Amino acid sequence: MAYIGREPQVGNFQVCDAISVVNGQAAYTMQVSSVNVSPETANHMLVSLNGVLQKPGSSYTVSGSTITFASNLVTGDVIDFIHILGSVLDLGVPSDSTVSLAKLTATGTKDATTFLRGDNTFAAAGGVDTIFNLSKNGDQASISDNTLTKITGWTANVDTGSGWDNSNNKFVIPSGKAGKYLIGATITQTQSGGGNSSADTYDIMIFKDGAVAFTNHDKNRPALDFCTNHITAILDLDAADYLEIYVKVTAGGGTTTVLEHSGYQTSNVCTNWFGCKLA
Repeated sequence: MAYIGREPQVGNFQVCDAISVVNGQAAYTMQVSSVNVSPETANHMLVSLNGVLQKPGSSYTVSGSTITFASNLVTGDVIDFIHILGSVLDLGVPSDSTVSLAKLTATGTKDATTFLRGDNTFAAAGGVDTIFNLSKNGDQASISDNTLTKITGWTANVDTGSGWDNSNNKFVIPSGKAGKYLIGATITQTQSGGGNSSADTYDIMIFKDGAVAFTNHDKNRPALDFCTNHITAILDLDAADYLEIYVKVTAGGGTTTVLEHSGYQTSNVCTNWFGCKLA
């Protein structure tokens, strides 16, 4: 980089050549290895005269390579040493938008929803930043006995991370949103043609990436026309992992219908599915 005038010498510590005192003379030329040197200012020097450190600005001044003492020196005075410290570089206050993310060595995604933590990582404020809530958009009839069946026909009421894949009836963990998730579902169903026995069983399963991740097995449930079952799990999920809800019912040879609404409360959605990122 080019400078107008003399380039600062940062940390260039130098000891000047010995200077012989001339009786009645105050000004002397400073040299290092017989070459003239010019300190930044008088404050960038240590000067000892007759064993005493001198105060810059009052005991001596500097102009270029010339040091001038406050009074003429006389025979017998000794300039012990002149130590030039070089320039003390003051960076000052950085200009706006000059300190980049790379200079912070921060990790994570910097955007309007994140903040910089003390460990130099960006994190979402509030902890819960990915939420979905789904409800059935119609009854799902004719679920065969003792058959693993995927629940389809969901409507996304809330999907803050845009992870809902409607065409495939699955929730996909968004990019950058890996972590621990609370996942839950409520499934309401009714049976027909199977005797509606109290020995019937009813499983709800959360599938992760095409395999069972968690199951709620309801055994020897009461013989009722309508049955509601719940499942809740905390899962470690990575970006691009996907979730699905399955059921498996043993109904004595009958069939099962997963209901959007119950027969006696038609204004309430009885089958729903939710999830939220905890950490």
